[in-house]
Amino acid sequence: MRTLFSTDCVITDRAGVVENRHGVHAAIVDASGRLLYAVGDPSRITLARSAAKPAQALAIVETGALQKFNLDDADLALMCASHSSEDRHVTRARSILSKIQCSEELLQCGGHPAVSVAVNRSWIKADFTPTAVYSNCSGKHAGMLAGTKALGADVGTYHLPTNPMQVRVREAVDEICHLEANGSLWGVDGCNLPAPAFPLNCLARMFAVFADGASQVDSNAAKTTARTRALSQVFHAMSTYPELVAGDDRFCTELMTAFQGLVIGKLGAAGCYGIGVKQTERTMELGAEGALGIAVKIEDGNIPILYSAVAEILEQLQIGEPEMRLALSRFHCPNIENTVGVVTGKTSHAFKVRAVDDSEVV
Repeated sequence: MRTLFSTDCVITDRAGVVENRHGVHAAIVDASGRLLYAVGDPSRITLARSAAKPAQALAIVETGALQKFNLDDADLALMCASHSSEDRHVTRARSILSKIQCSEELLQCGGHPAVSVAVNRSWIKADFTPTAVYSNCSGKHAGMLAGTKALGADVGTYHLPTNPMQVRVREAVDEICHLEANGSLWGVDGCNLPAPAFPLNCLARMFAVFADGASQVDSNAAKTTARTRALSQVFHAMSTYPELVAGDDRFCTELMTAFQGLVIGKLGAAGCYGIGVKQTERTMELGAEGALGIAVKIEDGNIPILYSAVAEILEQLQIGEPEMRLALSRFHCPNIENTVGVVTGKTSHAFKVRAVDDSEVV
């Protein structure tokens, strides 16, 4: 266990006076799970929250639900989403429910204020109370209903850990993270579905495995398994439809749009993030065998600080072209402004991504 150094942080200041130090943990691994680089404690036990959605979507794909109900990659992208409740998101969630012949009343996620400030403002003006289909997780829940129906299981309990759909999810998570059976810990997420916890490097490996599957399929590898093709399908759904994974002005959408199919990225609540980077000359220069996975956790759960740290890690690792990273500049080092728009402080990075030695391998 590595303690968090005072330098493993993002700093915010006002007039040069340090106001906050936000602790940063990160793990950078290749698809074999080999830890290459780190910040803070790369083995910190971390609740993946919505960063686990690609793995949950993988389990849905492997039920055969997409073929059975004529669901497409845009539907799959929404299953991976923490969306902004924009019209396109709600319309697609309802379309999935229509295709699988399930009512909105079956959704177990509940309604809540929109992630999008603009959407939420419009709801307030209209005195609108959102229902479950407007939840940022409605795509995932609709997908879970699809998978449950494909398995012939009880749709009324699709959200419970004992339901065959959730058993499949748990197995998929443990397998792609290369954990022993039942090696992950599980709590209940904010949307009322089981959510896994495991060392941060396992989250990085999860995303590396998705990127590696996409790399293998893209390169027309001689032999690909059904699992590899499913991993690639999830990766390509997210990277092809980034606007469905988050929404207007959201980090996940802007990241995947800027990186043009090279990466997938997914936010998890309370300050965690996962990125999968397909194999390139740069990933090989960094020492990766195959694709690269990056997982980041902010100790105090601050989401804007998380985005800043992720952008800085991509910069330090030199992932993608400079113009790709530049597209994230407004997230990278945001100024602190007061209520009249006067700049009162800044955000800076006190951490350096370090190469790990044998004593740190988790």
